[in-house]
Amino acid sequence: MSLTDKIFQAGIVGCGGAGFPTHVKYNAQPEHLIINAAECEPLLRTDRYVMCNFAPAIIDGCEAALEHLGAKDCTIALKSAYKEEIASLESAIKAKKSKVKLHTFPSFYPAGDEQVMVYEVTGKVVPPAAIPLEVGCVVSNVATILAISDAVSDKPFTHKYLTMTGEVANPTVLHVPLGTSFADCLAAAGGANIEDYFVISGGPMMGKPLTKEQALQTAVTKTTSGYILLPKDSRLPSLHQTPVEHTINRAKAACIQCTYCTELCPRHMLGHPLQPHKIMRKIACGSVEAVAEDPEALNALLCCECGVCELFACPMGLQPRKVNALVKQELGKRGIRYPKQEQEYTADESREYRKIPTKRAANRAGAGKYYDYEIKTCQALEPQRVSIPLRQHIGAPSEAVVSEGDTVNCGQLIAKCPDGSLGANIHASIDGKITSVGNSIVIER
Repeated sequence: MSLTDKIFQAGIVGCGGAGFPTHVKYNAQPEHLIINAAECEPLLRTDRYVMCNFAPAIIDGCEAALEHLGAKDCTIALKSAYKEEIASLESAIKAKKSKVKLHTFPSFYPAGDEQVMVYEVTGKVVPPAAIPLEVGCVVSNVATILAISDAVSDKPFTHKYLTMTGEVANPTVLHVPLGTSFADCLAAAGGANIEDYFVISGGPMMGKPLTKEQALQTAVTKTTSGYILLPKDSRLPSLHQTPVEHTINRAKAACIQCTYCTELCPRHMLGHPLQPHKIMRKIACGSVEAVAEDPEALNALLCCECGVCELFACPMGLQPRKVNALVKQELGKRGIRYPKQEQEYTADESREYRKIPTKRAANRAGAGKYYDYEIKTCQALEPQRVSIPLRQHIGAPSEAVVSEGDTVNCGQLIAKCPDGSLGANIHASIDGKITSVGNSIVIER
């Protein structure tokens, strides 16, 4: 069985957040395999824990992927501040006599953006609306590589490492079955320090906002990297809960066209023609629907929604990212995609001087209080009940192959990728009985 077959059978998707099915990504012939180990978001410690504790398995996964892809080089890219992680990986590389290399860089945001990372490692600019493969690269998250190492041994993707931090009693890394409830994760971290909290699923810059009530209805998926609890009256909850109409009215009334959102935009600094300040200027003169008619609006499709413009750059506290997202949605409704350009792109000469220190990004987002937390412990949870969503990856939702009342074992296939569709298999994450089959499959011990 080929590696892509094993990856498909194991149900592996990208662990960095997007959730793209890995067996499809690895149907390629790149020159360079880059392992994203930068842990892009401030506050998260999941990837760092994995590197410190599973370096030999990570190198095994790199070697397996490298052999399958036929790439000339494999580079693990991470921040130079990760001293223990670097030492752990170097030790494993030496012990296994591996040709995997490390590439380190300063701690800046968003170092983990795959297009930024490709440039940092290779000096090549991925063209607008393109993928790294167009410059000969495949990028995988370090946790994805760990899952690939497991797949080589026929172990399916059933558990997830994630960070619990912020306003919790005991910030920690957790190792939990897929489908574990947020409530169980919170309890494992000692509960919340405050009564009224807001939750970010993921990191503070790009994570998904959840009210307390919404969080208590969620469960861990293959793309969950962490949960951050924040006071309900802090900056991030306020921004996320700003009504769309208010966002647009503020953009019309208060944008001073300083261009900082453009000057600090990571994609603009790579030479892409994205200029958020121009889109803000146009929204001042009309509706989102009207702006979508303008050729300049196409550049909004290049926005990766990293949050630099609204959480760090804008002196007026406006939300260019949200405006870009609204324009992107409108263009999407019209079936409009960014046209690929046959030309080479060059990074801005001043890019090195405009990189945003990760800690400053956390401070501007109102989460700096939690930045220096030492999180080196890991707790393994064994919940009595899991609720595993059938849609937790890019593509079509998986199709259940079990019925209510069935008894299943951990690792057993419970939902398959639809034939001929982009998707992934899903496996039981605990032993137990199927008690419900719908948009999620519920298993109770």
